[in-house]
Amino acid sequence: MEMDNVAKFLQGKTIFVTGATGFLAKVLVEKILRLQPDVNKLYLLLRASDEKSATQRLYNEIISSELFRILRNHWDLKFDHLISSKVIAVAGDVSSENLGVRDSNLREKMWNEIEMIVNAAATTDFNERYDVALNINTFGASNVLNFGKKCDNIKLLLHISTAYVCDEQTGMIFEKQRDTINIFEERRIVEEQLNQLQNYFASDKTITSSMKELGQERAKLNGWPNTYVFTKAMGEMLLGNFKGDLPLVIIRPTMVTSTYKHPFPGWIEGVRTLDSVIVSYGKGKLTFFLGNLNSALDVIPVDMVVNAMVVSMQVHYADLQCSRETIYHVSSLFRNPMKVSDLRKFVHCYFTKNPWIDTNGKIVKVGKGTVFSTPNSFDDQNLEKLQRVAEERGIHVAELNFDSKSIDWEDYIMNIHIPGLLQHGINLKY
Repeated sequence: MEMDNVAKFLQGKTIFVTGATGFLAKVLVEKILRLQPDVNKLYLLLRASDEKSATQRLYNEIISSELFRILRNHWDLKFDHLISSKVIAVAGDVSSENLGVRDSNLREKMWNEIEMIVNAAATTDFNERYDVALNINTFGASNVLNFGKKCDNIKLLLHISTAYVCDEQTGMIFEKQRDTINIFEERRIVEEQLNQLQNYFASDKTITSSMKELGQERAKLNGWPNTYVFTKAMGEMLLGNFKGDLPLVIIRPTMVTSTYKHPFPGWIEGVRTLDSVIVSYGKGKLTFFLGNLNSALDVIPVDMVVNAMVVSMQVHYADLQCSRETIYHVSSLFRNPMKVSDLRKFVHCYFTKNPWIDTNGKIVKVGKGTVFSTPNSFDDQNLEKLQRVAEERGIHVAELNFDSKSIDWEDYIMNIHIPGLLQHGINLKY
């Protein structure tokens, strides 16, 4: 057991997780079950037409994942019973009223039992259709909040955002929320354009293209680089403005990468953020990428983000004294930066020692190249404060680590992240 104090806290708790098939949420679900199998219940919201389809998605996309290998081996023949007795798949959709939970008996049961909600639902496509991103990232967050307010025993809403909601400012970005914009006007603009397109009998392809263009236009007009971060920022604004007395914690991770330690090093799903650069470089397709070698990359392993989430859940549970939301940037740049030049060196060294074999069976030789940089750094003083408060309350944060200073970047990139990316992210077989 990694952390007796947190295990005791989680015992008997009922937690509702949205976006459960996503990368971050999967790691959270596995973490909770491994820390405290005696959790009362985990309700997982999955987009599905009915409960049977939701349960199929639960097993096909979550439980069958390699991520659950340690838990599966530990419980052996009792693993299926653990899942069936503790995890409930809920068919629904965050973009709908009552989160699309149509079974009234199930809704009432959830409203009676749920104590904490973790909202990890999001569309992360930078160039998503504006109507889709607005419904999920912005008003989806509001729907989760409204659902939470109907829960009789709700003690905390934990919302997963992104550090890049801080728009296109440069330099140090502090942990404070930007003044709201007219979000309901944004919805009106979308509805108006959709109506116009439908009145002209526009094709699905034309509507999709138009909605994508509108998202980029509205984002840039309001000072954000893309539709994703713009709609996530507006989601935060709605939560902050309408949370009432419900304790609200917002977690803002930077670029999330493979697991550092738990449940095992190097697990990742798909090709994420800077991984496309690593893979393209290894294949010999990327020989250079404009950037500043002295700049730093702000990446953070997914298990550290989840550790910060779990600790913040305990620290802020039933925290009725806090009138405003609490925001935590989970990042590495402020405490333990990895330079672009470091990444270039690590990647070059890895693929020199472990060259890619192309489809013709030939070794791909790589040369040194330049990769990209990020202009922002994020103040994480609140995260440092979370660590202090947790220690004061007897939570062993050294065992549930989210301190980026502890990361040895060379070891992590060369021995954990790249091998994990190749094995789990793209299923490369050597």
